[in-house]
Order: sequence, then structure tokens, then C-alpha cells
Amino acid sequence: MKKVIVNLTPHEIHLYRGDELVEKIKSSGIARVAVRSEIIGEINGFPISKNFYGEIIGLPEPQPGIFYVVSALVAQAAAGRRTDLLVVNDTVRDQEGRIIGCRGFARI
Repeated sequence: MKKVIVNLTPHEIHLYRGDELVEKIKSSGIARVAVRSEIIGEINGFPISKNFYGEIIGLPEPQPGIFYVVSALVAQAAAGRRTDLLVVNDTVRDQEGRIIGCRGFARI
């Protein structure tokens, strides 16, 4: 049975096998982590903040056979509590070094 992959990042995901683009997964929404910043100092007139991360927003409850591609920050915030979250892995880059896709996924 083929699993369903839901993209909860703001960008379309391009999946490659080797150098061949084989699938595109459009964004179906965005999962985020709430953040609160507190200024703790400054360097050369620029503030240094400490970030505190809170609840995950926009992430559906787990469902059998469905995997969600999320940002690394979301995956880290849910680590140990969810087995259905994936991040892109084995990235594919263009000639200028920009990420244009991936060859697989990873769990955090």
C-alpha cells in the first residue's frame, strides 16, 4: 500500500531519483512552532535574542498511512512524540548551490 506524503512546508518539494525529477509535492499548509524572543544583549549595536519555542501550530493529528513533511524546527519540537514527521534529506542543488529538491526524507 502506497503511503501518502503531505507537504506542510511553504515550498513545493521536488523529489529526485538520481538526477531525474520524478515527483512534485505541493504545499498543503504550513506547520510552525510558536516562538517568543527575549533580548539578552547586543553586539556592535545589534540585539542578541534568546528564542523560546512553544506549541506546534498547523500540524494535523497522526493518521494511519499519512506522513507529514515539516521543517526541521517542527520535527525537533515534536521529537519523541510523533513518528509520522519527515524532513527533506539528501538535497539536490543547482550549479549555484541552491537547494532545488531532495532524494529522500529523514526523521528527527
